[in-house]
Amino acid sequence: MNIKRIWTQMRMFTFWSGIRRTAYLKKKKVFGSIGDDVMIQSRKVPLYPELIYIGNNVRVASNVSFITHDVTHNMLNNISKYAGGYRFDEKKGNIVIGDNVFIGANSTVLYDVTIGNNVIVGAGSVVVKDLPDNSVCVGVPCRVIGDFQSFIEKRKS
Repeated sequence: MNIKRIWTQMRMFTFWSGIRRTAYLKKKKVFGSIGDDVMIQSRKVPLYPELIYIGNNVRVASNVSFITHDVTHNMLNNISKYAGGYRFDEKKGNIVIGDNVFIGANSTVLYDVTIGNNVIVGAGSVVVKDLPDNSVCVGVPCRVIGDFQSFIEKRKS
């Protein structure tokens, strides 16, 4: 773990406000990009945060994990005798989050995933594939259960 990441992780615990935490992350260019009016409640700094791109008006609830890599290569390389001596590389990928997105508490977003615009991800979801624009998604694995406009209409009533 590099010293910059450790320092950033420690600084995250000094901010009580998700808005202030996000402003610090944006100022220090920790993520690939962070748009305007973004709030990140989580205090965790993921490995390879530069692979995460966050749009405008995004809310990330507590304990959301962004997983930008896969460490199965470690296990596979330790048993490479079964693979004929082949050496496996670490798999890394981007996470792209569109505009007007809410990601519920305790959710996990895996690498090589794009979350479209106007998307709500329910609490405890595991996002393993791209989520389309204008959708409400929940579950393990995360799947579309409704559309954004219907959600807005239900919240109005």
